[in-house]
Amino acid sequence: MGGLFGVASKRDCVLDVYFGTDYHSHLGTRKGGMAVWNGTSFNRAIHNIENTQFRAKFEPELTKLKGNLGIGCISDTEAQPLTVRSHLGQYSITTVGKINNVDALVDMVFSNKSVHFMETSSGQMNPTELVSAIIDKENSFKDGLLKVQELIDGSCSILLMTTQGIYASRDRYGRTPLIVGKKEDSYCVTFESCTFANLGYTFEYELGPGEIVLMTPDGIEKVSPARDKLCICSFLWVYYGYPSSTYQGMSVELMRYRNGASMAKNDDVEVDMVAGVPDSGVGHAIGYSNESKIPFGRPFIKYTPTWSRSFMPQNQEMRNLVARMKLMPIPELVADKKLLFCDDSIVRGTQLRETVDLLYRSKAKEVHIRSACPPLVFGCKYLNFSTSRSEMDLIARQAIIELEGKEPESLQEYCDPDNEKYERMIECIKKKLNFSTLKFQNIHDMIDSIGIGAENLCTYCWNGKE
Repeated sequence: MGGLFGVASKRDCVLDVYFGTDYHSHLGTRKGGMAVWNGTSFNRAIHNIENTQFRAKFEPELTKLKGNLGIGCISDTEAQPLTVRSHLGQYSITTVGKINNVDALVDMVFSNKSVHFMETSSGQMNPTELVSAIIDKENSFKDGLLKVQELIDGSCSILLMTTQGIYASRDRYGRTPLIVGKKEDSYCVTFESCTFANLGYTFEYELGPGEIVLMTPDGIEKVSPARDKLCICSFLWVYYGYPSSTYQGMSVELMRYRNGASMAKNDDVEVDMVAGVPDSGVGHAIGYSNESKIPFGRPFIKYTPTWSRSFMPQNQEMRNLVARMKLMPIPELVADKKLLFCDDSIVRGTQLRETVDLLYRSKAKEVHIRSACPPLVFGCKYLNFSTSRSEMDLIARQAIIELEGKEPESLQEYCDPDNEKYERMIECIKKKLNFSTLKFQNIHDMIDSIGIGAENLCTYCWNGKE
């Protein structure tokens, strides 16, 4: 995945960029970067953050960076922001999204034989560099940003910092958010609105799908209007959005309370305690507990001082080990208890199986699992939060193949909770992961919990519908 943050200020903005970018650390684990315009040049710093927090890596850079315009990013993929000098002028650029038609776009850019790209250490090409090359073929930044929206298959939100201000371009279908905040002498633009409160900003404006604005220390100028079609990622609320953020007017944490409550209304299991798989399952569990009147508890604690996220290591075996090591059961709350856990989703199921086995070793009587969203049947085509996973790694797809003996021609029957094949898939997953019972949230109730209308939401990973 990835997150981005930018500031245009009448004073030095480095600390705001530093802390604002850091507030996106839950969205990426590989690279962090900052770029600042100091009045004469762009100063930039990029670091590997796979094993070290963003703040620790970038604190030594603060004395070297000065300026009133700045952008920063957290990335799960490539190093950025990039700094560029082209016929359009000097600029720095960072992107969030996923480009599915990279090869076709590279061939198009190569039609100008003077263009070349630098390969990364892994032999790949930096997608943000490709985006900048597309922009540079046009006669203005506006035209270039619109051309990117037109050509990219996937999604791409962009912050492009010139010597005068920052262009913010939201993805054509608004799959990820871009939100402007304001305080007395500064404007900021961010993926996560949770950055506002502690940095002194208040909500000013949320860009619509495909909208482009130019942000300067004096205000925001609309460069290109919003498009009609919004298709924002539903997983923002269910899983990877930060609890204290709000998108399209809907609070992430409030959605999770509502979603958990709706799961409880459709459930009749008898248990002693409701708990959330930390961290993103907790809000759903609180909603479930409040609605069902079953006590909420913490039968295990997440140890985060050294490993804040289970998927930080690049090796899958190491990720599984870390996931197991950081969850510490409380025997007095587990032994001889019937426990119900809400999790944000079940992807591969590997870590959740480890967690359930840990609870049984701690003498739990029963472990019931409730997923806050439907089964993930399709890999995401539009965002990079699941880019490292093959669709065949999804536990739902594994169950389908086990039941069918092969990959079926159509998966739609497995997306319908009223279909017998769906029920067989759920039973298969339950047995594979050793749960006492397993239920997934209904897609209609999940959409109702988000509350912005099904027509404005992307639900591709659950039903394959674009």
